[in-house]
Amino acid sequence: MPASTTTAPVVLTAKALLLDMDGTIVNSDAVVERCWRDWALSHGLDPEAALKVVHGRQGYATMAVLLPDRPMEINHAENAVMLARETADTDGVVPVAGAPAFMAAITALPHALVTSADAALATARMTAAALPMPAIRVTAESVQASKPDPEGFLKGAAALGVDPADCIVFEDSAAGIAAGRAAGMRVIGVGPRAAAHAPTTHVPDLTTLTVTTAKDGSIQLTVGAAA
Repeated sequence: MPASTTTAPVVLTAKALLLDMDGTIVNSDAVVERCWRDWALSHGLDPEAALKVVHGRQGYATMAVLLPDRPMEINHAENAVMLARETADTDGVVPVAGAPAFMAAITALPHALVTSADAALATARMTAAALPMPAIRVTAESVQASKPDPEGFLKGAAALGVDPADCIVFEDSAAGIAAGRAAGMRVIGVGPRAAAHAPTTHVPDLTTLTVTTAKDGSIQLTVGAAA
């Protein structure tokens, strides 16, 4: 199904929400671009090409795509260094527009964070953006495979006790959207990167979403017209 930027209100119903972090509720693009541009240049790679790959994936998986002939143990070692640098650098980390109100609206509803960041990086960025950390979270340490593999989203659904078909994923990247779809979930694409990758529907940010609860306890998301 091709992505469609919403022009009229659409209502989606779910039993649980699974939230990516970077680019979806937290805008960390400034840090990501600083760190990965430096890494790409240090390896003789085109930084712009690298930035087309990095979003949504764990660092070692990005490195494997960009340097396919390199031993994976080197990727894991360099990823540890990258994670430490990204965790220490929160300059420019802010909430995505509408994220504070959205997170407040879902605080008592079933939801989980499913991020390619590790726990330390997730904590640093959620704290820098002044957003509440969900009680249930699936971080890099929780999975064996990076997005676009669906493992993280399936683990999030299992932790919430909800069938994958009853979950809605919020994602911004090609890898994340592919992971949500592979998990059998509907995907709301958030932001400029998402529209081209066939989410169920697309929003420019989180300001066009209204969250309500139906009589049967299900979550209703009204995706309103973009301004």
